[in-house]
Amino acid sequence: MKPSFHPRLINDSFSDPGLFIPFLFEKRALLFDLGDLSKLSARDIFKISHVFVTHTHMDHFIGFDALLRLLLGRDKEIYLFGPSDFIQKVEAKLSSYTWNLIENYENTLSIYVTEIKKEKILKQRYNSRDRFKPAGEPQQFPFTGNLLSEEHFSVNAVILDHKIDCIGLTLKENFSINIIKEGLKELGLEVGPWLREFKKAVYEEGNSAQNFKVVWKDKDNRILKKDFTLSDLKEKIAMISPGQKITYIADMIGSPENITKAVDLAKDSSTLFIEAAFLDKDKDMAQKKYHLTAKEAGIIARRASVKELRLFHFSPRYFGQEKELIQEAMMAFRSGT
Repeated sequence: MKPSFHPRLINDSFSDPGLFIPFLFEKRALLFDLGDLSKLSARDIFKISHVFVTHTHMDHFIGFDALLRLLLGRDKEIYLFGPSDFIQKVEAKLSSYTWNLIENYENTLSIYVTEIKKEKILKQRYNSRDRFKPAGEPQQFPFTGNLLSEEHFSVNAVILDHKIDCIGLTLKENFSINIIKEGLKELGLEVGPWLREFKKAVYEEGNSAQNFKVVWKDKDNRILKKDFTLSDLKEKIAMISPGQKITYIADMIGSPENITKAVDLAKDSSTLFIEAAFLDKDKDMAQKKYHLTAKEAGIIARRASVKELRLFHFSPRYFGQEKELIQEAMMAFRSGT
């Protein structure tokens, strides 16, 4: 079965953190952390609709300029999320440039920023037509843990301690719709944008007897159409299964409170992406720098009953020793020691 999301770490384990999450059959993606984006193609970056920044240390936020430069001059809405003082950090970035010619651009770039505090969130909007000046005072809402909810997935967050607020993130599908290729072949259908509309109709739980029109182009660029009831098409081409849960935990100290929060966030995740900056023998240094050890990362994964553990954000002091970090984490993950 093909999952709806295909998350991949942008860089190697010693380089800037970042998780790119493209959607299957859609020209859309989410981004967790905004470090060095040079490994992403322009095509990938144009897919990004929402960016979740765990905190604004340079290695997690330096990619803002690259993102902004690529999106300027395009009709685009981009949504940014980050911890305390995030609005001020984004405004500092935007105000550092001179925008006297931007009104000549035909297209409009709109930036929506959400700042996450312990009990509330603040929302602000910036528009290229207004030279990225803030649109009045920020709007204020309660923080419930949820940052984004759409018909088939949600993104939730907790605030972790990295000597500053650092956001832990989880992406959860309500359920997964996997397309059966044999079913498409039997019905004489081709993959295409119509699958997005089909999935949308299934997620919205519409009337199963309703008509659903499939429209696609063949290899000769001819437009073809077929009509089905939603229930018949669903029975032939769709396999419904529990959705993925993807959790991303970057920088945090391995305190009991942090570990409890991380375990609760990651509970039953399909994949846990988690930092493992230090070996356990250097735990004192990890505590001083407010990072996890590989062993602590493995313990969190085991206690959360995750299916797959993926490590990143190794300290450069361990160049050539990445196998030791992985082995330490996996031993704690599998045996609990």
